[in-house]
Amino acid sequence: MFYDGPPTANGKPHVGHVVTRAIKDMIPRYRTMKGYQVPRKAGWDTHGLPVELEVEKELGLDGKEQIEQYGVEPFIERCKANVWKYKGMWEEFSETVGFWADMENPYVTYYDDFIESEWWALKTIWDKGLLYKGFKIVPYCPRCGTPLSSHEVAQGYKDVKERSAIVRFKVKGEDAYFLAWTTTPWTLPSNVALCVNPEDTYCKVKAADGYTYYMAEALLENVLGRLKTEDAPAYEILETYKGKDLEYKEYEPLFKCSGDVAAKQNKKGFFVACDSYVTMSDGTGIVHIAPAFGEDDAKVGRKYDLPFVQLVDSKGEMTKETPYAGLFVKKADPEVLKDLEAEGKLFAAPKFEHSYPHCWRCNTPLIYYARESWFIKMTAVKDHLIANNNTINWIPESIGKGRFGDWLTNVQDWGLSRNRYWGTPLNIWQCSCGHMHAIGSKEELKKMSPDCPDNIELHRPFIDQVHVTCPKCGKPMTRVPEVIDCWFDSGSMPFAQYHYPFENKEVFEKNFPADFISEAVDQTRGWFYSLLAISTLLFDKAPYKNVIVLGHIQDKDGQKMSKSKGNAVDPMDALRQHGADAIRWYFYSNSAPWLPNRFHDDAVKEGRSKFMGTLWNTYAFYVLYANIDNFNPMEHTLDYEKLSVMDKWILSKLNSTIQTCDSSLENYKIPETAKHFRNLLMI
Repeated sequence: MFYDGPPTANGKPHVGHVVTRAIKDMIPRYRTMKGYQVPRKAGWDTHGLPVELEVEKELGLDGKEQIEQYGVEPFIERCKANVWKYKGMWEEFSETVGFWADMENPYVTYYDDFIESEWWALKTIWDKGLLYKGFKIVPYCPRCGTPLSSHEVAQGYKDVKERSAIVRFKVKGEDAYFLAWTTTPWTLPSNVALCVNPEDTYCKVKAADGYTYYMAEALLENVLGRLKTEDAPAYEILETYKGKDLEYKEYEPLFKCSGDVAAKQNKKGFFVACDSYVTMSDGTGIVHIAPAFGEDDAKVGRKYDLPFVQLVDSKGEMTKETPYAGLFVKKADPEVLKDLEAEGKLFAAPKFEHSYPHCWRCNTPLIYYARESWFIKMTAVKDHLIANNNTINWIPESIGKGRFGDWLTNVQDWGLSRNRYWGTPLNIWQCSCGHMHAIGSKEELKKMSPDCPDNIELHRPFIDQVHVTCPKCGKPMTRVPEVIDCWFDSGSMPFAQYHYPFENKEVFEKNFPADFISEAVDQTRGWFYSLLAISTLLFDKAPYKNVIVLGHIQDKDGQKMSKSKGNAVDPMDALRQHGADAIRWYFYSNSAPWLPNRFHDDAVKEGRSKFMGTLWNTYAFYVLYANIDNFNPMEHTLDYEKLSVMDKWILSKLNSTIQTCDSSLENYKIPETAKHFRNLLMI
């Protein structure tokens, strides 16, 4: 059994898809030639932000407000059409590569049958108490207006250079300041506390710049050392404390706006808190706390019951309460620093380079933002995830046990909901009485609804218009507005492609789990994870037995291919120039599949001339003289004892090669097989 990870047909195939199609075709083709039946159902991944963003561009729209002004229903219809934009190109590409799959009867993630199977899965997860709504700090894309899951965030990190801030917070009733550090100056207007490590040593020092500061002893030289002159030391230590000694010591609000918002909540803020997450590796040993914009901050906020100040709106813009109303947070950074400098509150703004998460779809910097979202409690099944992963044959093992295994060890709850339009609707209905109900099928929906059409389509806005009668109080219930992460779609394909459990129950159960899957290494936190997560939640077993992980394609110099660099290769041009056989042979024989492949014309030509040229010439030589002599091998019997030593050796070499190639492919060792075959030809 082979599962095909679904591509999205609103994007063009690239040269990396040649190697995935070649490897995916190799194992099923081998198994078929050995006498197995190998279903190869193609699939299309059709929901999600890539489609929405493409349609927005086509229509000249920008963001959710303009989508709703345009109309959700016509927008959804445009999304359906856009899904198939490059379908013909994908089909031609797959046929040219020689990828055998049933593309006439594919599974499609936006079809109602597929969605209904997902609804069954979500209801099952709900009934197990593993689907919940929570107010959490989530990675949030302000451009797309929706949170992202942790495995989506992992795909979008970029190295950026920015300015941090070391800020003077005035100690209340003292001519002294706490020196606190932050990498996100835009969060400072929402500051409500400072945090120290309770066990580390802190000092009160008189610095050479004339100020008296509180900060960590271990970082004094790093921060204040630059104040040293020939005539005077950088600082003089006046007193030392344990961090715990500074707990609840008060300071004056850095910005008036945060003080005003906090005052309305009747909660105490603007004091020193303690938590062991504060480290002495960088900064000042004192960090600023804004509970609306960071998980550690939120944890400290809950522990000390701090005011909740969120002076950034859902567009990622500073709110009207701040001096920076309407500015996107990253653009507000220099303005915040400028104002702090003018007010004498900025000690320094050192540049630093770090890896920062960006939306993997629209490239907007993410913000960590407090929102109500729906989560699947993956932390509750962590041990099962790890145990099921240990049953999988990962090729290479180092990725399964290392990269993927580490991801599972540190697994977080799956942020499932998306505040968007084109996606599988979250199948939760809620009532004003507080009751919430998960609906697991069209039949259940129609039974519980007084107004559900027989031909209801399971998409927004149609599903939002269906009311359900509350089983608790009898009042009308409405569906929650969210759709779900499109990775849940692709991870549901083992059962949803069969419309299980509504149809094909025996077919699914007979063909689950898959014997073999293969995708690129970035899918360790994408498809590989979503498959395992959903299968563990529903069936408590791994959804695949063997997986070949593929490396990325590079150019001749080892650089990542991209259009912006001008080093990208058009896959159809390459296939027309070299032929599919030559390119497939290159990917089978060049290196281990999980290593990066340097793809360029010379490398493919070398394999074509040395191996394929020799193979063809050998065959052509045989055919030429066999035809001249009208030679028919079926008319002859082999008398082994009469053969020469050379003939016996060649037969022995042939049978040894058959045995080693068979053994290698049985164990998913593709380059080893290519090596044995090449060695036979080159003797």
